[in-house]
Amino acid sequence: MWLFRWYDEVKGMPHFIKSPEDQIGISGGVASFVCQASGDPKPRITWMKKGKKVSSQRFEVIEFDDGSGSVLRIQPLRTHRDEAIYECTATNSAGEINTSAKLTVLEGTTGEAQCLR
Repeated sequence: MWLFRWYDEVKGMPHFIKSPEDQIGISGGVASFVCQASGDPKPRITWMKKGKKVSSQRFEVIEFDDGSGSVLRIQPLRTHRDEAIYECTATNSAGEINTSAKLTVLEGTTGEAQCLR
């Protein structure tokens, strides 16, 4: 009986379909991170920065219509304030998984950032 319960929990564990990727942005510009997960039941996506849930007027979390993921959008970017590791967590009753991406914010023009990509 324990084996069947373990199998059901593993089967329903969240797994990432799309993980956020490292970004380089320009001060005053925009950065967007995408995170999408699947599982049974459908996992809930949350975004963290430095161990705290993101919350600011400059941070917008846009949920997918089907509830499978979200986009974290940061605008306008601030050089020192926004440079960080951003963590996406997918949680359901079967478990929790995490992935992260780094945001680097540069001072300068858009042309300089495109040369760095």
